[in-house]
Amino acid sequence: MSLQMMIAWIGLLYIVVFCGMSILRREKVSIRFVVESICITAITYVLVAYTPLQIHSAIFLLFLYGFTLRARLLVDLANFFARNGKNKLADKIYQLASHLWPDKTSKTIINVNRAIFLVQDNRLDESIVLFTQLLNPEDKKYLSARFEAAVHYNLGVAYLRKDDHSVAEIEFNTVVETWPNSPYAERSQQALDRMHSNAKWSIDDSLARK
Repeated sequence: MSLQMMIAWIGLLYIVVFCGMSILRREKVSIRFVVESICITAITYVLVAYTPLQIHSAIFLLFLYGFTLRARLLVDLANFFARNGKNKLADKIYQLASHLWPDKTSKTIINVNRAIFLVQDNRLDESIVLFTQLLNPEDKKYLSARFEAAVHYNLGVAYLRKDDHSVAEIEFNTVVETWPNSPYAERSQQALDRMHSNAKWSIDDSLARK
């Protein structure tokens, strides 16, 4: 198989695999992701086929992955710094990711992770605003079931930290009712039990993942 045909097949399989993963996660397939992948594949194909430039297929795949998933990779990096207490750096990376022309799904992932980070950084009012925005009908349709549960759970934690127990209880109950067998439902039930027994409660230190 010629190098240019290998590039074409890699690009096609890359699109199919990632779109398939999105469907399995019940996320909307990103049109921008598909368009960007096709454009990069087509440009590389032309360069390899009609110029002396020869691009190794592994380098092509690495570039394709890094470019199309740039926002999500930065979210992972920001999460790493947040877990290690480098909050200012983490926040800057979240904001950088949001300025790199992310598609709707990637923007949702950025905002979910940043909102959870804001709860952990005790910036509760900011986190509540961002969580509430994510639950707007226009933005909510880009939330997978996992991220929707994460939003309700961590919104409940934010309200709990503000001593607004009535709203926190609503959010925790929403998680238990909508996704009862999830880890978020288990933590929500634990939070409800602790609230009812007047025990202290603190947020789990893990961040949402894409």
